[in-house]
Amino acid sequence: MTDIDTNVDATTPEPETFAFQAEINQLMSLIINTFYSNKEIFLRELISNSSDALDKIRYQSLTDKTKLDAEPEMRIRIVPDKSNNTLTIIDTGISMTKADLVNNLGTIAQSGTKAFMEAVQAGADMSMIGQFGVGFYSAFLVSEKVEVIVKHNDDEQYVWCSDAGGTFTITPDARESHPGRGTQLVLHLKEDQLEYLEERRLKDVIKKHSEFINYPIELQVEKEEEVEVDDDDDDEDTKNDDDDKAKDDDKDKDKDDSDDSDSDDEGDVKDADDDKKREEKDQASEERVGSDEQTETTMDA
Repeated sequence: MTDIDTNVDATTPEPETFAFQAEINQLMSLIINTFYSNKEIFLRELISNSSDALDKIRYQSLTDKTKLDAEPEMRIRIVPDKSNNTLTIIDTGISMTKADLVNNLGTIAQSGTKAFMEAVQAGADMSMIGQFGVGFYSAFLVSEKVEVIVKHNDDEQYVWCSDAGGTFTITPDARESHPGRGTQLVLHLKEDQLEYLEERRLKDVIKKHSEFINYPIELQVEKEEEVEVDDDDDDEDTKNDDDDKAKDDDKDKDKDDSDDSDSDDEGDVKDADDDKKREEKDQASEERVGSDEQTETTMDA
């Protein structure tokens, strides 16, 4: 399954802006501003919601198998993204139409909204939020912004978005990175909640809170792989280096031998010249001696 592409291009339609219903606004303010240390319950609530959505589409498929045509596989997938500080929960359940988004996530308070706020103010634990039917808003325990991308069998794809500032937007979404049917919740985590991007932390929370989930839960993780260098390649490189060095040494030796040979040849030539000069000198001397002797003989006569 492909991860969400959060880049918006110039062709993206203008979003419609809606105001949260007063009680929902109060609920979100309560969730954001109430000190609560056990924030991990958000993941339990969102996984539970995904499971409920899968139950609904599975129930519909019992009487109409075509309901699963757009996305036959039923599963939940969790994708941490450290580069963008986002945690995405993906399911292939029944999802919501645009009207469902407007009504269920903002403008019409659930029957348990007010009851939950009263319970918390009376001292009830925040972890009871799911029992009042408003577990989705627990996402704001750890998120500064939440996006919900939906694709229902009977409607187009839409993006719901809010930073809990009193309003939310809904925008048609033409991206094809979303599954054929289902919901993606993209949580833009607060700076002090980045622990929910760590593999070990996520595995612990999922294992703790998914005991009664009947669908596979996939966790996308990053793996580092060390590549070993082949020793044979190292030996071959070393052998080649040695061969090259030996060839260079042979060349240097041949050059030295050639230089020595040239020097010897020059010496031989020089010696031959010297011998020739000596022979010419001796011959000249003999000729001179002979001449002297002849001269002397003449005088004696």
